[in-house]
Amino acid sequence: MRLAVIIATTGRADLLARTVAQLARQTRAPDRIIVIGVTEADTAGVRAPAGIALDVIRAERGLPRQRNAGLRHLAGQADVAAFFDDDFVPAHDYLAVLEREFQARPGLVGATALLLADGIKSPGIAFDEAAAMVDAHRPRAVINERRLPALYGCNLCVRLSAAEGLWFDEALPLYGWQEDVDFSYRLGQKGLLVETSQLSGVHLGAKGGRASGKRLGYSQIANPVYLLRKQTIPPRLALRLMGRNLLANCARSLWPEPYVDRLGRLCGNLTALIDLARGRIDPRRILEL
Repeated sequence: MRLAVIIATTGRADLLARTVAQLARQTRAPDRIIVIGVTEADTAGVRAPAGIALDVIRAERGLPRQRNAGLRHLAGQADVAAFFDDDFVPAHDYLAVLEREFQARPGLVGATALLLADGIKSPGIAFDEAAAMVDAHRPRAVINERRLPALYGCNLCVRLSAAEGLWFDEALPLYGWQEDVDFSYRLGQKGLLVETSQLSGVHLGAKGGRASGKRLGYSQIANPVYLLRKQTIPPRLALRLMGRNLLANCARSLWPEPYVDRLGRLCGNLTALIDLARGRIDPRRILEL
């Protein structure tokens, strides 16, 4: 089985270099790593780990566009693709376990890890701290696994034969926001999607290189509306995503976390709601904000 790792990145060259170098510690090395940046500066300093093929390519900015560029570049060269964020540090046995599970379970079309830690809702986790966590990690004695309707995009693993003809939706621009749910929900129509403790790793939740608060706030409303209309998420999930973020941004806008632009997000939420009322809401409008 041929395994490839695909990493889309923007504006985090130093972090990317460490993330790629860390893949040399996999007990089962990837057959190929594909890194997709927007500019040369995005991938400056990235080097191929010994014995592993590394392809560095360019694409227009936007997580869906960059991941699609990786898929097109990979065509015919792998059986399973692991889409890793540039701030995801996998456990050392991640790819070995991934290969074993996809070989043993032909109905499995997608998988994601039960994370050791996730810094997305905190100031973030330092790379050295994450590396120490995966160094100390030992396989869990009891396997915890659940079937999911969609997968978490920081480590989204895909059987490529099941994903033939599927692409990340480029109508969700820049950071994408829920592009992982949209893609993996459609993938799940072909077979089993799981979150499993057999796969593990740490998501740093690095804050550099992310979208502005106002743009993200607009996406928090516009993207669920778009996916609801597209019928890739149910109404209950769309309402929960929008309501949870709107309430959090309202509640915290006066006393925001230092690492979150709550006021900007709230402004984006309200702009999207006005556009929704006027019948002109569109995820791509963040490009005008």
